[in-house]
Amino acid sequence: MPDLPTPKDAAEAALFSECWDAVLSYADLCTSGSTAANQLAREAFALGIREARAAEDGTARGAGRRSSRLPRIPLLLTAVRTTAAAWEARGQGHRLDPDLRLWLNSDKAARYVGPPLSRPIALRGLRDMQEPDAALLWLAEVEALPLHAVVRRQGLDPTTAVEELNQVRGLFRDRCHRNHLDTPMDAECRSYVRLLDAVTRSPAADTPPDLSRHLATCVECAEAAACLRLHGGGLPAALAQGVIGWGGLAYLERRRRAAEVRLGAGRPDAPDAEGAAAQAAAGRARVLRGGMLAAAILVSVVALAVSMMPGGTGGGTGGENVAQGNPADSSPVAGPGSVLPSADPATSAAPSSSGPAASASGTPSATGGDGAGKPDPEPQGTSSATAGAGGSEDAAVCEVTYDLVNQWPDGFQATVTVTTAVTLDSWRVAWSFRDGQKVDQMWDASLSQNGSRVTATAADYNRSVSANGTLTFGFLASWQSRNSAPYAFTLNGQTCTSS
Repeated sequence: MPDLPTPKDAAEAALFSECWDAVLSYADLCTSGSTAANQLAREAFALGIREARAAEDGTARGAGRRSSRLPRIPLLLTAVRTTAAAWEARGQGHRLDPDLRLWLNSDKAARYVGPPLSRPIALRGLRDMQEPDAALLWLAEVEALPLHAVVRRQGLDPTTAVEELNQVRGLFRDRCHRNHLDTPMDAECRSYVRLLDAVTRSPAADTPPDLSRHLATCVECAEAAACLRLHGGGLPAALAQGVIGWGGLAYLERRRRAAEVRLGAGRPDAPDAEGAAAQAAAGRARVLRGGMLAAAILVSVVALAVSMMPGGTGGGTGGENVAQGNPADSSPVAGPGSVLPSADPATSAAPSSSGPAASASGTPSATGGDGAGKPDPEPQGTSSATAGAGGSEDAAVCEVTYDLVNQWPDGFQATVTVTTAVTLDSWRVAWSFRDGQKVDQMWDASLSQNGSRVTATAADYNRSVSANGTLTFGFLASWQSRNSAPYAFTLNGQTCTSS
């Protein structure tokens, strides 16, 4: 396993640190285990850095002439793809994802290394841009970094960052349009070039039916449309798929999730100190109100339980309550203060000595006699503790949310989020499909499918989940005729409820 290259200076060391996470994330998608992922990432990182340094040296020798190359992160990601292809060629393909192996041996992979004019539009468009502009576009759109973080990394002026990003998007569109015109195409594709350019320029323009039918059958024109249409939120996917190739959408989803984890979901780009202080004060107020409400509910439950006990209660001058179910029992229940009555000795091995514990469960202790006036229709156990244990066994250990993110004529993308009531050291989520759907690719979990039953197993980096925490993973799948939601979700063999 090769060592990582030695940084030339502190700036390059910081750049290495920023790029390594992206490289390892994509390498993990491409391999069948964490060991293989680390080795693929290290080999690809070393290869990509050598290529980047060679290009920089060539630029210096060429009297400042700029070489056509990708910015650092997409360059390293393509090095992962190149290294994976080398593994497949020299007999190490068993360490790669099976779907990636199929892709590497298909015509789809050949487009990324074939003649320049046959390569994807997004790849050619990004290469034709100045490297700082291309890096700004990639960091903001694919790596999903907030603009203030991109500004710091690129050394931009914060006051003009939004305008500069919009200009870079427009520049990318122009480069893609020019490359689309240069692409060898048949007469039908050529007839739609001008119409495609006009339709994608306006967010309010409707796509004519004939152009829509053409885009559904022509891969090259559909790729060009995705790059030319800057509105609608499709640019990140167009970049990821056009530059990376296999696993582009899965990588994109991972980077968005990673950005949310680093920065906090829904966090604004530029929070100020006053806003943070106001949010903290509001949070403390919510906690205080919640605590007062919980205390009020607890007192109400205690009072209700006491008032509904069969036979009534007797009050003394000290406020003590004595159980009336057994006249022979004249012993005091507890010390000073109002407490719940003790359990009847006829149905309990020992009198209850924990009134507050019983009130916290919201269920009074078992009563004696014929049970007349019993407020709880559920059968009572021999003690309050036993009843509480039975209730926790019946509670669901997990809740599943299935989200169909996107769907097209023969495939779809979905995410699964599971909330667990218990702490997990590892996890395995399984479900069944009704309509013969087949999962082709999965991220943040390892995939296995047997007929209609699919199993997702935790990755090395997300095995542990705290109690009341969530785990999330996503996948791409194919479908025919119907695509109904899956059912029979389980977590480590325990049935989950669906929200």
